[in-house]
Parts: sequence; structure tokens; C-alpha cells
Amino acid sequence: MPERGDYLVLEPDLPDADRWFRLGFLADAVASEVALAVARGGPTTILSGDCLLALGALAGVQRAGLDPALIWLDAHADAHTLETTTSGYLGGLSLRLALGANADRLADPLGLRFVPEDRTVLVGARDLDPPEVRFLAGSAVRRCTVPELTADVVPEGPLVLHVDLDVIDPVGLPGLLFPAPGGPSATEVVDAIRRILATGRVAALDLACTWHPAGDGRAQQSRADLLAALLA
Repeated sequence: MPERGDYLVLEPDLPDADRWFRLGFLADAVASEVALAVARGGPTTILSGDCLLALGALAGVQRAGLDPALIWLDAHADAHTLETTTSGYLGGLSLRLALGANADRLADPLGLRFVPEDRTVLVGARDLDPPEVRFLAGSAVRRCTVPELTADVVPEGPLVLHVDLDVIDPVGLPGLLFPAPGGPSATEVVDAIRRILATGRVAALDLACTWHPAGDGRAQQSRADLLAALLA
């Protein structure tokens, strides 16, 4: 796991096993490093290509002895279960796994304690499937838009702040894997993240860079500018 400047790059040799075991192996590596960083005083920032590793960040903060609330910025709800998903895309289960669904697949192996629904805020979600709409309608998960995200909205105590960058309108961030029109600008998202970071209660900031690896010059520059602003 080489260090590059101030960044630690996790490149574990994944076992030859099913996808859940491999995912758990990677998430456990993330959790171990996050726990160390938070124990040293944090906060820490994680960059990945998928929302599922937010569970590794969450588990790591818990291993450091904290009981964080969860702030989830995403164009999608990620609130499917294995029983409701029609695509089979595991990233679409990410938030629901953190809330207690299908615990045997990832949460139990990680030792993850579920986040209560009333300590969870879903921000900017606009592309939802019917099962997700039904779940959220009957849950205690709070919802708001990106401009509405302020310190007054988030629960008390330490926070894990997860941001799937596809929460940004695709006009301003081309090349997204699952673009969802009608979202906020990159500036609005960066400002919202800074408002929550300014509380001093964010233990881990998890950024999911859910875009196609390749891209034209405009896409690459948009991504570079965005990450520079988020990591400043």
C-alpha cells in the first residue's frame, strides 16, 4: 500500500472469491486505515470509484470508537436490497446496507453497526426506483436538497459525509456513469460540503468518483477542478 505525498493508495491483492467476499476484503482494508486516521485526530478523506466503500469508511469511524450519523449526497437513493433490485448493481444497495439490509453480505463481516434511520440524511436524491420511493416514504431518513444542507439539518455528534459526485448535474460534470439531470451545480455541492466540514464534526469524508475512467479534455478538466476544490 504505497504512500504518495500525503495520500495512502490502497491496492490490496484481492482474494479469488465471490464478489461479496472480495468487496468485504477491500472494505475492511479501508476501514482499518480510516480507523487509524480518525484515532490520530482525523478527519480523513477517502476517494473511490463506488459508493459501497462508504461502508468501509463508516466501519472505520466506528472502530475508532465513534458513533457517527450518516450524511449521504447522491443523485440516487442507493436504497435497494437484494430482494428489490432489478439490475443487480450492488452500488444501488449502498445506503440500505448501512441501514441494516442484507447484513450477512457486508455489514456483519465488517463488524458494522447499523446507522439509525433518524440519524441519516439523504441529500440531492432525484432518480429513484419505485421500491426506493416506498422505503423512504415509510422510513425516518431525512431528505433535503443540496442547497438546504446546513449544520441545522444534520444530526448531532460525529458525522460520516458521503458524496457520490453524480449528485452534480451532468451538464457540469460530463462522463458520469449514471447521470441524473436536474441536479445542483458543482459549486453548490462544494459549498454544501464546506458548510458541513465547517462544523468540525466530520470524521470521514468519502468521495465516490462515479465516472467513466476515460473522457475528453473538458471532462478531465472538470474532474480535476472539482477534486482540487474538494481537497483544498
